[in-house]
Amino acid sequence: LTAALAAGKKIVVCTIQTFPHALAEARKLAAGKGRRFAVIADEAHSSQTGKSAAGLKNVLTAEERAVLDDGGEISLEDVLAAAMATRARQDVGISYVAFTATPKAKTLELFGRRPDPTQPAGKDNLPTAFHVYSMRQAIEEKFILDVLRNYTSYKQAFLLTHEGRAMDEKEVDASEARKRIMGWVRLHPHNIAARVQIVIEHFRQNVAHLLGGNAKAMVVTASRKEAVRWTLAMQRYIAAKGYAIGLLVAFSGEVEDLESGPDGFTEANMNPGLRGRDMREAFKTPEFSILLVANKFQTGFDEPLLCAMYVDRKLGGIQAVQTLSRLNRAYRDKTSIKDTTYVVDFINEPGEMLAAFQQYYKTAELADISDPNVVLDLRNKLDATGFYDLYEVERVAKVVVKPNATQGELDAAIGPASSRLLTRYKQAQKTFRAEPVGTAAQQAAKNEMDALLLFRGDLGAYIRAYEFLGQMFDYGNTDFERLYLFARMLLPLLKFERERDGIDLSALKLTHHRMRDLGQQKLNLDGGAPTEPLRPVTDAGSGQVQDKQKVQLAEIIAAINDLFLGEVTEGDAVSFVETLRTRLMEVPVLKAQAAANDKPQFMNSPNLQEELIKSIIGAMTAHQTMSKEALNSEAIQARLLAVLLGPGALWEGLRGIDPAPAA
Repeated sequence: LTAALAAGKKIVVCTIQTFPHALAEARKLAAGKGRRFAVIADEAHSSQTGKSAAGLKNVLTAEERAVLDDGGEISLEDVLAAAMATRARQDVGISYVAFTATPKAKTLELFGRRPDPTQPAGKDNLPTAFHVYSMRQAIEEKFILDVLRNYTSYKQAFLLTHEGRAMDEKEVDASEARKRIMGWVRLHPHNIAARVQIVIEHFRQNVAHLLGGNAKAMVVTASRKEAVRWTLAMQRYIAAKGYAIGLLVAFSGEVEDLESGPDGFTEANMNPGLRGRDMREAFKTPEFSILLVANKFQTGFDEPLLCAMYVDRKLGGIQAVQTLSRLNRAYRDKTSIKDTTYVVDFINEPGEMLAAFQQYYKTAELADISDPNVVLDLRNKLDATGFYDLYEVERVAKVVVKPNATQGELDAAIGPASSRLLTRYKQAQKTFRAEPVGTAAQQAAKNEMDALLLFRGDLGAYIRAYEFLGQMFDYGNTDFERLYLFARMLLPLLKFERERDGIDLSALKLTHHRMRDLGQQKLNLDGGAPTEPLRPVTDAGSGQVQDKQKVQLAEIIAAINDLFLGEVTEGDAVSFVETLRTRLMEVPVLKAQAAANDKPQFMNSPNLQEELIKSIIGAMTAHQTMSKEALNSEAIQARLLAVLLGPGALWEGLRGIDPAPAA
């Protein structure tokens, strides 16, 4: 790469991993030999996942590195901005051109052109894009599709109980309890089975026949564990129905889920059909129709055969636009055939998704420029805490900038500060737990913990603000750079453990569940209120540690149930499945077939459907409404069988391997 640049090669193509090195060489040649370069960054909004972006961690913020470590994706736009930490605007002989469909505020500030280049950026001289080929124009010219034209949303309703065990009357953190309960519901087999049926049947009826039978779909889940549960539930449903639908699932690392199996789940063992192939290439083949994802392929994934997306994850702003835009690629007759893209959303509000797209539909604009004083305010706030001294900052900075510094030298420089702060937090935490509630000593310990937590948050805010604003503003004082180097070293080491309530959900039961179809609609991108401009950095580090709101778990469950009273009926009772399982367990012919056949063979039993209908009739006294609905609907019967043979563990129970059914 260095030789090609030095030899004057006209066009040099490099990966994002080698970009920082290429930029450094270009700067050297531009400054020393008067050479001139244009840096062209295509698809700046596309993304890299943890493995491929590992070499870029030296130019990412602590927050971005944490996202990568969790299997998430980082925008190349962020990498480009971070790599140009030597102030792109001051580079002599280098022009920057970045293509992106969804610019962030910092991208416009860094790369945008001021209407009056002789004046600094300001409220009346806001940087703008050099050229815009808008989403609106691209849709009108059929270069891309309007992915909001067929948008269907669902509303979930459910009821919970904690019957069978007296609830602990101790109070718990209300926010944490709600989060834990809603997470429990999301992973509940009945909840996932209901969504799986909707997805598979919608795909078969509306999508599978498109593009000559080659149309594909994506399911966007909220976590890696949900991706595993969804995949297993889909496999069971597809097998029970005998459908020829191939699945792939994409997530990073290994997922431990003992409720689904004793061994860890990985992409390798969940996608045996890949046979060593790249997942993107395998998905193009007729062998696979649906791709389930968790933190992967939501940005930068280019597959024109995608015609449907099923969303079971909260999306907002730029993430919503980038994720749903996986569907907008034109392909053969895809732009001329009516209704060739579908979005089915289980989580998000249609109005919020429309507002996210409208921000980028015509031209994304800045509301203002970032305030350079944010860095000064944060530095003053950090200095005032007294949690470090200038000597420590200087010592760490000297080692960080030292060529070929060893890890031992780095540890020796930052170790005293990190150890002291960790010890202070642990001592305060110990005092807080030991002292009587409401005493001055306990309050003092709490104040100490809150101050350290707030310091850690402000440390991260300073890193982010300085990395961005330092590219545009010269603060004229190397102390800012020294504090930045110190903060980047210290922040990852401050692993304070906050007090977490033990919340026992083992006796929680889902009694009723319903997915209500709110109907298909076209979200009109041309209508609606004026869009909000992109907000720059104007404030940081002003947050405070919030006191926990303490309530009893019973109150949380009652409040959640109140949201759905009137939304569910007895026909939505989940206990119906347990009643059917009990009856089917007593059928001799099924016991004999389960003992003599493996599970896939048993699922094809000629007696299974007949005995299911008999059990439904037998359960009519206790579940009259649900029984009538099940007898009159083959779809409901298929769903019941999928639940019974999956989380209901009917086959295992008939063979005498009787785990407690998850429902």
